[in-house]
Amino acid sequence: MKSETEEKYRLYESTLEERVNTCDGILQQQVDDTQNLFEELQSLHSSVAIKTQTLHDACDQLLVEKQRLIGFAEALRSRLNYFDELENASTSFYSQTMNIGNEQFLPLLKRLDDCILYVENNPLYAESAVYLVKFRQLQSRALGMIRSHVLSTLKAASSQVQAAIRGSGSGKNAVTEGVEASLIYVRFKAAAGELKPVFNEIESRSSKKEYAQVLSECHSLFCEQRLYLIRGMVQQRISEFAKKEALPSFTRSGCAYLMEACQFEHQLFAHFFPASASDVSSMAPLMDPLCTHLYDTLRPRLIYEGNIDSLCELVDILKAEVLGEQLSRRGKSAAGLRPILQRILADVLERLAFCARTHIREGIANFRPSDEDLDYPGKLERSTISSANVSDNSDMYATWYRPLEKTVSCLSKLYHCLESSVFTGLALEAVEVCTASLQSASKVIAKRATPMDGQLFLIKHLLILREQIAPFEIEFSVTHKELDFSHLLDHLRRILRGQVSLFDWSRSTSLARTFSPRILENQIDARKELEKGLKSTCEEFIMSITKLVVDPMLSFVTKVTAVKVALSSGSQGQNLDSVLAKPLKTQAFASPDKVAELVQKVGTAIQQDLPKAMTKLMLYLQNPSTRLIIFKPIKSNIVEAHI
Repeated sequence: MKSETEEKYRLYESTLEERVNTCDGILQQQVDDTQNLFEELQSLHSSVAIKTQTLHDACDQLLVEKQRLIGFAEALRSRLNYFDELENASTSFYSQTMNIGNEQFLPLLKRLDDCILYVENNPLYAESAVYLVKFRQLQSRALGMIRSHVLSTLKAASSQVQAAIRGSGSGKNAVTEGVEASLIYVRFKAAAGELKPVFNEIESRSSKKEYAQVLSECHSLFCEQRLYLIRGMVQQRISEFAKKEALPSFTRSGCAYLMEACQFEHQLFAHFFPASASDVSSMAPLMDPLCTHLYDTLRPRLIYEGNIDSLCELVDILKAEVLGEQLSRRGKSAAGLRPILQRILADVLERLAFCARTHIREGIANFRPSDEDLDYPGKLERSTISSANVSDNSDMYATWYRPLEKTVSCLSKLYHCLESSVFTGLALEAVEVCTASLQSASKVIAKRATPMDGQLFLIKHLLILREQIAPFEIEFSVTHKELDFSHLLDHLRRILRGQVSLFDWSRSTSLARTFSPRILENQIDARKELEKGLKSTCEEFIMSITKLVVDPMLSFVTKVTAVKVALSSGSQGQNLDSVLAKPLKTQAFASPDKVAELVQKVGTAIQQDLPKAMTKLMLYLQNPSTRLIIFKPIKSNIVEAHI
């Protein structure tokens, strides 16, 4: 029983084991298959993921390429737009309805400029040169349309102004007078107002040479029409000034009127060309003819003007009033007048220098004095009697020798008018010829009156001349250079004698050095020559007065000295003249009567002749210090002679 039960359980156990093994086999197979399936599925998933990522990357790359192609297409289109614009621009500019007044004209012109600039900056593009030529042809046509429009508009404005002037019946008068100013400026500004936007557009592009040329032509056209309107009026007014007024007044009035007219014209020009108004040369076609008319009217009168006073007044007017005050006050509006005003001033200065030289030559160097001019000391005596007020200029000049008066007057007028270099040359010449004229007159006066009068006349006038030229801050000296060939004769003689070789280039006597001239410099200082002449004349006067007083005493002293020397020599055994060897008391010239006569002569000279000389000195020289300077050496000489 037990065995059957065990057998039963063993059988059951084996059955279970068999079933377990069967299940294990089945499960193992299923697990392996499942694992294989999972591995296959994982492999497929990885493959799909890779393909998906590849697809994504390809899509991204395609998108990038698409964007690049779109950008390239847009860039290509933007570049081609400049070339495609040629057809549109050609159609527009050649259209019958296209004109400057069309609102599309200026934008189209700007677009055309952009196309030209782009094609110029990209010369490597296909057919860029062909397109550039065509674009420039269109630009030339457009700029030609602008020129024609500007010319026609300006002419129409001028015609309107002319018609209005004729209709007003007022004629051509001053530009500042009411109706004419309104017509010539206000009416013209209104009639040509449509050009202002065009001019502004051209000025904004004036950095380009094509527009700069067109702008210059517009300036010329504008100036031509303005000149057509105002030339007759300006010429008429300047001619009226020339007929009614003297040269200085005419110069002042003409310049002031022309400045006023130019100021109005500059304001009108600045209204149309605000960016070009600062350039003076822009209005040259208008300013130059107006200024030339003033110059052409002034110059003939300048050529025939010989009055130095009038010419000096002209210089003062042009320098101080016109160029200095008025031109500076008006600023750039009248700056265009400066060249012609400086030219007029240069002509006036040239004429003034010529007249001054003529005056120096004819009025001073070639002066022919009359008896009244040489009436010294009579002229001084009459002046002293007629007027006690010696400080009065008229009385002071009345006692001067006329060439001196002319010299001082001429130089004082020229000093502030001429340039320093020109004035220096004239002053040097004037002082030289004046000094020579004074010396010549002194000799004549010495013959007609007394030598003392001649000396005092020369001293007086040389002192005046020195005093009058002292304020002039110039050098009264000039250096003359000349070539000296005098040494060549000696060299030629030595060459002919065979002492020197003509072709010995190594020696200092070579041909180049031998035949080179010497430069001699000769410096002339008029002030020093004047001082030298004054000093010598003063010394002559001092010696003449000294001799007048002490000459008898000096003769007696000389004879006494000779006798003393003779007596001294005789005591030493020398043979001498028997007359001189006698004692002094036995000499005829030392007799009491002769000595008394000598004392009387010396006393008379001191008491009568010397006071007369001093009186005459006071008559010629009014300055006490000057008289004292001259009298001191005279006194010293007289005292020394009596000691």
